[in-house]
Amino acid sequence: MSFFENTRKPVGLGGKLMVAMMNLGHSPVARWGLQFLNAAPDAKVLDCGCGGGANMKRLLKKCPQGIVKGIDYSPVSVEKSKKVNEAAIAEGRCTVLQGSVVDMIFAGDWFDAVTAFETVYFWPDLPQCFREVYRVLKPGGTLLICNESNGDTDKDKKWTEIIGGMTIYKDAELKTYLEQAGFHDVQIHKKKRWLCVTALKRGGKA
Repeated sequence: MSFFENTRKPVGLGGKLMVAMMNLGHSPVARWGLQFLNAAPDAKVLDCGCGGGANMKRLLKKCPQGIVKGIDYSPVSVEKSKKVNEAAIAEGRCTVLQGSVVDMIFAGDWFDAVTAFETVYFWPDLPQCFREVYRVLKPGGTLLICNESNGDTDKDKKWTEIIGGMTIYKDAELKTYLEQAGFHDVQIHKKKRWLCVTALKRGGKA
């Protein structure tokens, strides 16, 4: 496994280094993307592909009376996320679980928002994952996707060649998959090569 393969599923020492680097390196795009998430102070939020837990920490700050849960299929990422958010876990406001977005253990209609920072590139069955996210969201709930690569340039291809199992989606592709899963009001935001997409689950308050 190459060092860059660790972006997909961090393992071992290389994985620990990669997770630490991801927490630092993805900060600017994550901060930019979070401004498009309207979450109440007491919101219940799920961070899919939570990586090193830095965005969970930001979500806990954004929702000071809320609950933030994280899921990642890498044990290394889960371990790091727990360390980064140990105070919130002790308070009962945070949980980190190992698992796949394809089939989540969470109850339906439970989360006010679901976030996915730098992770949909690696989701094995994107349409099924979006259907599963749709299931766990409350009616009117928001999915926020934030990617550092928007697929608009050929430069992005080099990453898919280096990292096995990585697909960089363009905004139109994501919009189509989201609408097929039942989402509506899909909003596209771009800055430099960054991409942020928000989508709403049908129902809830108009």
